Amino acid sequence: MKPAKTAPVPISRRGLMLVISSPSGAGKSTIARTLLETDKQIGLSVSVTTRTRRPSEIDGVHYHFNSVREFERLRDSDALLEWAEVHGNFYGTPREPVEQAMSEGRDMLFDIDWQGAQQLQEKMSADVVSIFVLPPTMTELQSRLHRRAEDSEEVIATRLANSRSEIGHWREYDYVIVNDDLNTAFEAVQSIVRAERLRRDRRHGMFDFVSKLLEEKPVL
Repeated sequence: MKPAKTAPVPISRRGLMLVISSPSGAGKSTIARTLLETDKQIGLSVSVTTRTRRPSEIDGVHYHFNSVREFERLRDSDALLEWAEVHGNFYGTPREPVEQAMSEGRDMLFDIDWQGAQQLQEKMSADVVSIFVLPPTMTELQSRLHRRAEDSEEVIATRLANSRSEIGHWREYDYVIVNDDLNTAFEAVQSIVRAERLRRDRRHGMFDFVSKLLEEKPVL
């Protein structure tokens, strides 16, 4: 007979801030969406943006779509953890829901660019785990943008032009993944998350656990 499985030991920890960045079309949004669907310990940090909503997007789910004036009000009142201008539009991360999630031990996923990642690193470096996703080739990146069929040719051209400078920031990330196969890339991200959750400095409940462990008297 197989021994009965014991219940996992509950050890409290601080949530982590999982940042996934890439040039448009490299696959970060697909990886992020799949991670949210398969890992219930992770919640999405829904960004605020002034970009026009795409047909497939839902306000409040994919982004909070705001006017430029409303975005500036949030930015100037320090209600955003980070913000950046990307492809002529503003993006930002609301502060309050992130700070609450972290204190409750819940992980937050950030689908943001390198500018936002830099700001999060500056403000909360101990909590950030950053991953940069690269395309296998620039030709494949262009093909993926066209297959997505959600942007005009002008927008696609802008994204491709900006992708080279975005890729130049890959060294600033903790982990770098080449997305030549989506399943393999996703499994790599899962492995990173599992390992980061076990970091000693993130699991503050380990101090109490070890103290009780050493106090325990074995039954002879």
